[in-house]
Order: sequence, then C-alpha cells, then structure tokens
Amino acid sequence: MFPNIKDWAAFVKRVELVCAHILKAISLEYPSVHLLSVDEKTSIQALERVSADQPMEKGKPRRLECEYIRHGTTCLMAAVDVGKGKVVNCRLHPTRNEEDFLIFIKQTVSLYPEGDEVIFMADQLNIHKSESLVRWIAEEINFKADLGTKRYKGVLENMKTRKDFLESSNHRVRFIFTPKHCSWLNPIENWFGKLQRHVVKYGNFSSIEELENKIKNYINFYNLCLVKPLKWKFKGFLKAQKLKHLNCD
Repeated sequence: MFPNIKDWAAFVKRVELVCAHILKAISLEYPSVHLLSVDEKTSIQALERVSADQPMEKGKPRRLECEYIRHGTTCLMAAVDVGKGKVVNCRLHPTRNEEDFLIFIKQTVSLYPEGDEVIFMADQLNIHKSESLVRWIAEEINFKADLGTKRYKGVLENMKTRKDFLESSNHRVRFIFTPKHCSWLNPIENWFGKLQRHVVKYGNFSSIEELENKIKNYINFYNLCLVKPLKWKFKGFLKAQKLKHLNCD
C-alpha cells in the first residue's frame, strides 16, 4: 500500500512524463502518433458453477454459488488506444513470456501505417524489456549500430540499457514505462477492471474456449457500444511535495 520510493525526484519526473503523453494522446491533435496502453491480465480462470446463482430479491443481494469446477486458465494481452479508447488488439494464450509479448507487439504495430509513430505504455515487467524485443525494434526502425551482448556490453547489456533504448524518442516504435508501484497510471488497468466486472467475476464457463470466446465478444461489444473518451486531468505532482504515508528515502 505504501511503496518505498528511493528517488522521489526521479519518480515525480517519470509520473509527469507519463501524464504528458496521455494528455497529448487524448487531445487528438497528432493523428499520426498512437499511444497504446498495454498489459497482461493473467490467470483468468474458467470456472463452472455447480449451481445457478440466486437472483436478487427485494432487500436481498444477488447470491453467487461458491462451489465450482475448474477448467483451467488463460492469459489476456491487450492494447488500448489511449486517444480513441478502443481495444485495438488482444491475444489470448495459456502463457505469458518473452516470445508471447513479442508476437503481440508485432501484431499491434502491423495495424498502423509504416510512417506513423507507435508508442507503447507499459509497466516494467522483465518481458517488456527483453533482448528479443530490442532486436526486433532495432530491425523495425533500421537501427544499424552494434547492439552489444546481453550481460556484457552495449544496448543489450542489462535491463536499464535495454529500457533506455526502448524509450528513445528517436525511434518510430518505442515504449514509455510507468514507474514501479504505479499501475494506476496505465489506462488499460481501468479497462481490465471493466472486463473483470462485466465478464469474469460472475461468469460461468464450461471450458477455456467458452471463456476466451466471451472475452472476445465483450471486446467487440465494448468497441461498438461502450467506448468513451478518456477523461484525464492529472498532470503529475507539480508541487513536488512528498505524499503522506509514502516511504521516500
């Protein structure tokens, strides 16, 4: 609840950077620049209730059957266009690893014209800063310099060097990473909350396939009927004071 922020000044700067990109995207003044909020919702369970739920009665809440049969889990990778609010791509798969994320990023980039700028907003999970991702983006932007060697030198040396490369503003395809402990800054988390409430929480699924089909149908329905422009007013901690209860060294 109260994260340890070791460098408050760097934290404030990073939050302001993320907010600036969100505000720029929702202004819709730059149609050739696409800010995509991406993340994974892991371990979504396909639960089949052994009995039907009890409907609401006057003065009584809906009663959810607590006994269920497990049919496995799936992982959802999704990308929300921050400016338009739509879910532009999704991938449902049993695993979430470096290869899965790279496949998802390739699919998403292919949806946009080659001359457009594509910016991914993501948290700092290790698969979001992988060697394979760096190599693919270097190829995509025609980066000619030596990338170095993982754990030894160059761009590929460690997580920090790969992060710096992926965030370079000189690249057509790049990333903006949210600070640690700040999932609330990534707009897709709001959409995941809607998916949880509308589909998963009260769902009754006889198989993984049924669960995945309902998620896909919900995404189509959401894009057609539920999309609303993102209302974002937060610009960061402009007064630069430390928040109460945070452990800031």
